[in-house]
Amino acid sequence: LREPGLNLRVVQLFRDPRAVHNSRLKARQALLRESVQVLRSRHRAEPRGSPRQQQQHLLLPPGLLGGGRASQPQHRAEFFLGGALEVICQAWLRDLLLARRAPGWLRRRYTQLRYEDLVREPQAELRRLLRFAGLTVPPALEDFVLNMTRGAAYSSDRPFLISARDAREAVHAWRERLSRQQVRQVEAACGEAMSILAY
Repeated sequence: LREPGLNLRVVQLFRDPRAVHNSRLKARQALLRESVQVLRSRHRAEPRGSPRQQQQHLLLPPGLLGGGRASQPQHRAEFFLGGALEVICQAWLRDLLLARRAPGWLRRRYTQLRYEDLVREPQAELRRLLRFAGLTVPPALEDFVLNMTRGAAYSSDRPFLISARDAREAVHAWRERLSRQQVRQVEAACGEAMSILAY
């Protein structure tokens, strides 16, 4: 970041963790290996016996809340997905706190983007990001970002499909698909980061 020849800029994208959890649950099998790797990264980074390691995962599927074992593949996948989201939210929190107390030279090279803001105001957010990067905004790019976020349909069954669709539907899809218990668990695991990000 300090290398003048690189002129590196960092854009960190965030999304409401409840929506992230909803998308990850829909693609649970495809993300199982990635979730296990995320969980392993936490255990490698923490000393043995640390208070964090001793805590029970907050994002357990309903069948595991009584302390039972993850016997069914679906429950096992949800266990790993939930644990990975908890690790992701803790990493977000570290990044957010670092950005808050960062020196001026770092703050000038770093910006945050909330997915929801991009979806609601795609052209304004695109202009802001390109201005941050020192780039101009070609009209064709403004049209493209609007078309990609205002498509005719929304497919919640294929959350990672890149296509023109009404992305505004994705912003609140978690409200219809997650149980109250799942929402409470995500908010408990990610609450500090959510508060800083105004979720």
